[in-house]
Amino acid sequence: MSELIILGYDDHVTARRAYDKVLDLERDFIVELAGLALVRVDDDGEKHVDTPSNVVWASTASGALWGGGGAIFGLLFLVPGFGLLVGGALGALTGRLGRSGINRSFQDRVQGLLDPGKAAVVVMARKVTEDRFAAAMGDFGGTVLKTSLSEADERELAEELAG
Repeated sequence: MSELIILGYDDHVTARRAYDKVLDLERDFIVELAGLALVRVDDDGEKHVDTPSNVVWASTASGALWGGGGAIFGLLFLVPGFGLLVGGALGALTGRLGRSGINRSFQDRVQGLLDPGKAAVVVMARKVTEDRFAAAMGDFGGTVLKTSLSEADERELAEELAG
């Protein structure tokens, strides 16, 4: 089971510090990352995405969902160039997302975190020591959104993306 955790912040500096802290927590074995990104929205509303180069996709599902095509990432954040899907493929994936816990309401809440000038840290964790992670990240404040994806959901979504 993977945890999708989105941490929303009112400014880019706090978000960058939180992003760096997640990397520290990975080194301390408090979280095992399947994906990590910092999404910043500039004053004009344009989204910018930073990802660490050292996160290795441990499974085909994680790579298909997060890396490479990044269709789920693109749908959640409406970031051009991530997960370009059209027509029926978009509808099918959106339906499958809803059944896996990433429904329209969750997507809307994610979008609500990303007004101009704001930022979010997106964590996809294979394993997380919840109490230690929460304690470490609590210092940064922010808004937390979280959902879980079972291995079966990840596999089905990856298959859907593969066509």
